[in-house]
Amino acid sequence: MPRTLIVLAHPEKQSFNSSWAQASAQASQTEGHEVMWSDLYALNFDPSEKADHYASARKDGYSDVLKAQEDAADTNSLPEDVAQEIAKIRAADRIIFHFPIWWFAPPAILKGWCDRVFAQGALHTIDQRFDNGMCEGKTVLFCATTGANSAESAFNGKEGDVRMLLWPLAYTLRYLGFDVLEPRVLHGIHGYHEGANEVALKARLRSELEGHAQTNSQFESLPKIVFNADTEFDAEGSLLPDAPSHSHFIRQKS
Repeated sequence: MPRTLIVLAHPEKQSFNSSWAQASAQASQTEGHEVMWSDLYALNFDPSEKADHYASARKDGYSDVLKAQEDAADTNSLPEDVAQEIAKIRAADRIIFHFPIWWFAPPAILKGWCDRVFAQGALHTIDQRFDNGMCEGKTVLFCATTGANSAESAFNGKEGDVRMLLWPLAYTLRYLGFDVLEPRVLHGIHGYHEGANEVALKARLRSELEGHAQTNSQFESLPKIVFNADTEFDAEGSLLPDAPSHSHFIRQKS
């Protein structure tokens, strides 16, 4: 049976993000998927990576996070909360992330989840990353909300291009070998709407929830974010002169 992991990073159970995550779960179940959950706030997940998580992290008075993770992965002694999350990722065929954009980035708890769960030796190694990543064949979709409107969140918008704000998280997952779909982003989601604007917002969100099953059913054909292949970089890791540029983050010299 195929499996979908829902990762929710929003503290309010009655938020649209939470309802949207429930819609993803219901749609996935309808398609015959087993659904797993990582509701990070409900789990009270500790987002801070630190030596205290590892019994033998400090050597000669110094803690090296990657080596501590690798040692723990090699000895099956990763922290239990991390081990449980890694097991879900390994079992999942798809991961659907639901979160708001706060201060031009996903919530800190989601970044901390990546810091701790994407452990060296468990989900990546020096030889198993990018095109040869351990999560090759798995697919990710971001379902994100912004408080800013669509114009403000566009490439020329005052709030910055939301696709670029999401690129670091997308590339983190690309590092592990995931295929990353173009994000689904809804704009102007906040609690300050009044009168007709509030009525219109509620109608728009209701429509999104009602239509989400159709979006989910098209999962396999949704467009993917294009990244440079490993073969498009030289031995030092620089983009080859004749390689295409797909992002302002990795580009040819202007």
